[in-house]
Amino acid sequence: MLSVRNIYCVGRNYALHAAELGNDIPKQPMIFLKPTHALLPMEGQAIQLPGDQGEVHFEAELVIHVSRPYEEGSTVDELVDKMALGIDLTLRDVQSVIKKKGTPWLPAKGFLNSAPITKFRPFPGFEAIKQAQFSLFRNGEEAQHGKVKDMIFDLQVIIEFIAKNYGLDAGDIIFTGTPAGVAAVHSGDRLELRWGEESAGTVTVELS
Repeated sequence: MLSVRNIYCVGRNYALHAAELGNDIPKQPMIFLKPTHALLPMEGQAIQLPGDQGEVHFEAELVIHVSRPYEEGSTVDELVDKMALGIDLTLRDVQSVIKKKGTPWLPAKGFLNSAPITKFRPFPGFEAIKQAQFSLFRNGEEAQHGKVKDMIFDLQVIIEFIAKNYGLDAGDIIFTGTPAGVAAVHSGDRLELRWGEESAGTVTVELS
């Protein structure tokens, strides 16, 4: 796996996902971070997740890798060299509580193993990626299907917003948001990410 500096994540970047959770569509990208310790490769193994803090939900996402420091006016095609698929695992009950309190999302989003990710592949370019489709299958049945073109904030908007507000440099990766269909996992669930019809990576969930 590539060396990773920061893991930026975009919340509520698909309208139907915002709606299914009863959230308003944001006026600008909603950014949060995961620790690098949350990241792990999807290689068919079992992964341990907390089972004593309420429901754990899967959120399948396109992930992009930044290859050079951002400079004013940089484009996606100049900055991004690789892409992958990832799962933003979320402690949903924990998140609901901290949202009401107005406290940071870290306890709900940043726990160990909360960012499974497939192998990276070459980035095809800003225009080509708009046609990409990806999906998450649980136990052989499709649970989520995403089209990159349906993002509320496209990749150019995302990189500019992150760069200007938080900084963006070589080695940073960005989870770009999840489509509708998120749901709770159970022990023994096999989660598979696919590019179109092509399998990209799997893990099996163990709640403890």
